[in-house]
Amino acid sequence: MRIRILVPAIGVGTLLLAGCGGIPTAPPVTGPALKAQLPKALRSAGVLKVGSNLNYAPVDFKDPSTEQPAGLDVDLADALGDYLGMKVQIVDEPFDQLIPDVQAGKLDLAMSAVIDTQERQLGTDDNGNRTNPGVDFVDYFITGTSMLVKAGNPLSVVTLDNLCGRTIAVQAGTIQAEIAGRQVAACQKTGQALKIDQFPTDAQALAEVASGAAAADLNDYPIAAYNTEPDRGGSRYQVAGAMMQTSPYGITVNKSDGTLRDVISKALDQLIRNGDYDKIMTRWNARDGEVPASTVNGGF
Repeated sequence: MRIRILVPAIGVGTLLLAGCGGIPTAPPVTGPALKAQLPKALRSAGVLKVGSNLNYAPVDFKDPSTEQPAGLDVDLADALGDYLGMKVQIVDEPFDQLIPDVQAGKLDLAMSAVIDTQERQLGTDDNGNRTNPGVDFVDYFITGTSMLVKAGNPLSVVTLDNLCGRTIAVQAGTIQAEIAGRQVAACQKTGQALKIDQFPTDAQALAEVASGAAAADLNDYPIAAYNTEPDRGGSRYQVAGAMMQTSPYGITVNKSDGTLRDVISKALDQLIRNGDYDKIMTRWNARDGEVPASTVNGGF
């Protein structure tokens, strides 16, 4: 069963439209015209290599019946490729390797529920220190962070502060890992240390909650809701507390590939305009996370 994503109205209205000029009014741009704007080497290859960590249903995962890539991001990548007349090759790799491989030119794009933040744009850590060249984003969806706990919420977890003195499980390299890291300092002030267990996949983090080794797992709301459906572990997990830190998902692009970034942004606008984008969001019961237009580097 697929989920219906509940996103506060403030997400689209203030996050993505601020400074972007509203819904695009320029005349439609045809796929062949946009393809002609792609870098020559990419155009000649005819293939977009798109990195994704296929362990994050319903956004990115392997279809259990076919072991083929599936999910919202996969469908959107295919639609962008179709519009541009390019084949799409989905490359499955660890989440924390996606941005480095985009920066190194091993991937043309990354589409894997990557949250657009200024730190990722600038390549800085929480203290503002430059650690890498950064990346650009083409924003296409609104999400937020939720806590998953054991069904029945036996530890009465409602806020992050309720996790002080306990263990939290997260997927390594994610925004959720950063949120958990910031909570460590808050818990230290209470005298109750917060332990963070990080894993290569969210499925492993969830398993730690199921076993009782961790009090909660932090992940994106679509994934949290998906994992509480009856056929996806609804008897094991429930969402606790309110959604935190509303942010956009962004298609990740190398900062040196401004032309590719702009072509992807324009192609996404055409998919929004012609209804293909809405069909994909409807297929995954994700319409409440839709955006009215693409935005470049709209995260904060």
